[in-house]
Amino acid sequence: MSPSTPPRHNARATAVSILGRWLQTGNFPDRLIAPGTPDRAFVTELVYGVIRWKRQLEWLVQTLARRNPENDVAVCLWVGLYQLLRMDHVADHAAVHETVELVKQGRHARAAGFVNHLLREAIRQRESLQASIQAQPLGIRESHPDDLIECWTRTMGADPAEALCRWNNTTPDVTIHPNPARVNLDLYRSTLLGLGIHAIPAPAAPLRCILLPHGISIPDLPGYREGWFSVQDPATFAAVDMLGAQPGETVLDACASPGGKTTLISESMNHTGTLVALERHADRIHRLRDTVERMQLSHVRIVQGDATHTAGSLAEYGPFDAILADVPCTNTGVIRRRPDARWRFNTERLNRRTSVQTSILNHLATLLKPNGRLVYSTCSLEPEENDILLQSWLTHHPTFRMVASARLLPQVSGTDGAYAALLIASGSAGKPPA
Repeated sequence: MSPSTPPRHNARATAVSILGRWLQTGNFPDRLIAPGTPDRAFVTELVYGVIRWKRQLEWLVQTLARRNPENDVAVCLWVGLYQLLRMDHVADHAAVHETVELVKQGRHARAAGFVNHLLREAIRQRESLQASIQAQPLGIRESHPDDLIECWTRTMGADPAEALCRWNNTTPDVTIHPNPARVNLDLYRSTLLGLGIHAIPAPAAPLRCILLPHGISIPDLPGYREGWFSVQDPATFAAVDMLGAQPGETVLDACASPGGKTTLISESMNHTGTLVALERHADRIHRLRDTVERMQLSHVRIVQGDATHTAGSLAEYGPFDAILADVPCTNTGVIRRRPDARWRFNTERLNRRTSVQTSILNHLATLLKPNGRLVYSTCSLEPEENDILLQSWLTHHPTFRMVASARLLPQVSGTDGAYAALLIASGSAGKPPA
């Protein structure tokens, strides 16, 4: 532990407030952390860390406390315990004092003594608590819900499931992909090295991506505003490469925001032809437009619409040579980046997702030219959203055939998890089934 830590009371209060809203609304944490939040990096570390280790933190409170605290007091305790056990750069006295002060200013100020005692007990018992954690079941030890662990154990085996849980609790990489039309990868990496930034070829895609150290401000990098690079995990290339969009084609990127795959598809088209980026949600359209403008994708047409029933919104562009259906999913392949996804997973949500995914496929299939290409992709690891869903869909759409598929397990690939499958339409496959 460091001997001193600058006061960050307001940042801790912000984190507690965000976590409280997350528990109440289930909203995505990144949407709750405003871009201009003071001490944003520290707030983000607290919020994401507490969400990531929520189940273990709950176990710690139950182990140390003689009574169940009120919900807002429990959130303060999680924030304090996370600092004590997982943030070596935060001094113990700062973590305890600032957490207690937060409780004093809340609705349950009389719980301040209880919180002070519990946190000091955690310091006193730190080594024994950490040893005890290692003796707990996997769900507590690696802070994952039992339902998800059971699914992975059934489909992968016990050891791979445990390895995946451990992977999900590591800090996600920051990788960028230089746009070859504007900057050479090796030259750009040399530029970063010259600025003192330890930039290395990304192990999973050394010829396409650069791995950056944590803590780098992406918008402050050279060429950001000029569109020299995009932020891309190497797993993103699996679906885009499979689509094989060509210069001059008419291509649809369904469910396009925030625009990462749109950028790569445009690159493969040599920025020619017509690329339609479809997005349903108005708030996400803004992010998509920002990406398209920053990357200077002049041939991209942004359309707001629902991929399950686009009606006339795409009439002036289709039919399409190729369509990427990067469908909404349970996000179980990107839990390292989106730790909250583990707590949203359940059978009901899985069934809702597969219903939407099937509806999207049904509709997009009608927008293809004969012999057109449709790539179905998810960032899910669940067979119900991937192979099983497509096998069922293909039995009802005999004019389509699957010619390739790929599955990336993050603990093996060292990337985000992903699934992609290439479907080819033949004959009059663009017409809806009878």
